[in-house]
Amino acid sequence: MLTDIALREAFSHFPQGVVLIGAEIDGLYHGLVASTFTVGVSLDPPLVSVAVQHTSQTWPALREHGHLGVTVLGKEQMSITRQLSGKDRERRFDGVDVEVDEGGALVLTGAPAWMTVRVHDQMRAGDHDMVLLEVLSIDSVSDAEPMVFHRSRFAELRVESPTG
Repeated sequence: MLTDIALREAFSHFPQGVVLIGAEIDGLYHGLVASTFTVGVSLDPPLVSVAVQHTSQTWPALREHGHLGVTVLGKEQMSITRQLSGKDRERRFDGVDVEVDEGGALVLTGAPAWMTVRVHDQMRAGDHDMVLLEVLSIDSVSDAEPMVFHRSRFAELRVESPTG
């Protein structure tokens, strides 16, 4: 029989990127950190996806808002990632530099990549919901250092330079 412990341990061997999905709603910053983000779901229309736990207290407000920012977190955000994913929602953004567009999409400054999205579709998938997000705008910094979630911790991804 499969156990949650066995699944989590085995899944932890697969490095995953980490994103912050955020919005400013009624003057307050809302955000959730996810390591279940997938790019390249579709190019036409441009779609990405994320799996969100049913127990998330943040996702319902973000889903209802609909116009969201997605920040791909990198090495520069490692020191604040635990804070952003913490239970204390009142302090998640203390000391964190953000930009908010006219529609309320919130992204972190200084990150490797960021995009604005809108909820395209959502379906139940076990104890999570699979959410398709349509990309409305996107940008990136070519020399930013990445970060991954691997072996149940946030870690730098070391990229070797090609030799030859």
